[in-house]
Amino acid sequence: MSIGSFSAGLSGLNANAAYLSVIGNNLANINTVGFKASSFSFSDLVSQTIASTSANPSQVGLGVVAGAITPTFSQGSIESTRETTNMAIQGNGFFIVKTPDGNFFTRAGDFTFNADGFLVNPEGHFVQGYTQRDPATGEIITTGSPTNIQIPPGKLEAPTATTLFRTVTNLDANALNASTFTSVVDVFDSLGDTHAITITYTKTGVGAWSYAVTTAGAEVTGGTPGTPFSLATGTMTFDAGGALITVNGAAPADVAITTPTWINGAAANALVWDISDPNAVLSHSGFAQASATSSSTTSGQPAGRVSNISVDPDGTIQGTLNPGQTIVMARVALASFNNPKGLAKIGSNLFIPNQSAGDANVGTAGTGGRGTLFGSALEQSNVDMAQQFTQMILAQRGYQANSRAITTSDELLLETLNLKR
Repeated sequence: MSIGSFSAGLSGLNANAAYLSVIGNNLANINTVGFKASSFSFSDLVSQTIASTSANPSQVGLGVVAGAITPTFSQGSIESTRETTNMAIQGNGFFIVKTPDGNFFTRAGDFTFNADGFLVNPEGHFVQGYTQRDPATGEIITTGSPTNIQIPPGKLEAPTATTLFRTVTNLDANALNASTFTSVVDVFDSLGDTHAITITYTKTGVGAWSYAVTTAGAEVTGGTPGTPFSLATGTMTFDAGGALITVNGAAPADVAITTPTWINGAAANALVWDISDPNAVLSHSGFAQASATSSSTTSGQPAGRVSNISVDPDGTIQGTLNPGQTIVMARVALASFNNPKGLAKIGSNLFIPNQSAGDANVGTAGTGGRGTLFGSALEQSNVDMAQQFTQMILAQRGYQANSRAITTSDELLLETLNLKR
């Protein structure tokens, strides 16, 4: 009798024991944030060909071995939390964390700020993202390599001078000639101080108005206290339907205004009065209704301290300043892989890439096939308990069946030994 049946049964015991280990690890991590369950597949060992009268190959298998143990990157459920620094990925991608040994990758977004204001994971590894802002637009620059995200608590953010303001105003078509209407807009200088810009409209004829843009003379270098300081003058005309048709004798267009140096030492503001927005929507009308400014908007903000943060779906971290304004602080980087199953688990919810995973494709959330982010939320484990228990039953029965094969082979070998007594 061949002893191959012993080794085949033993390989079955080993393979099913490994299967049970994988299932046990999956169940042990059922509450681990961002955990991805592993799947187990079997593969038969090489088969031995034996003599046979059949025209087809006659082969006896020599056992079984673990074919592959790979993580399953299906989406875990997303649970809302009260922690503003928590993040969950909906879709593909991994957070990047920097360790002393290099960059690692994780789906667990249970981040916090350390004592120095760096965004870190529970092990203290630095979350990577983009922090440099475009001085012209205030938007985060996402080119180049990501770096550590630092938002020091209580940091006083620099002010942003106003560069654009818009007033939505109706000028009464029934107003008497020489009647006036005034609208006031507050703008910020480079030091974050507030200055009132006054727009005075004067009726000059049917559908015709002049305007004068001024500020307080006491607030500008060369001004006279108590006397308005002129910044710009011009005209507006409206057609028979109350639509704005000319500004300063030409088609409606934005008006450029440059202030002098402010008395407090702030630089002059290069202002744009937004008359026609990018969609050609005009800010002024001349209907037969009382003159009024229904809304006004300005760019810029004063200096302020960051009191709270929020995370947008594209990974932008916005800070709320004490005066109520928000400012873009950073943008979280995500990495994707052509074959995420090729990543290796190293513990602490971390993965490291190897050759089979391919190179990390680093960018921002919502681009390049990467998923989007949920702020104040965590992705839970994707372990399916019912599936794991079903597989546990199959692994247990497989182990029992192989143990029976070994004991049966032992009994047959004993019978062979008993042939001669």
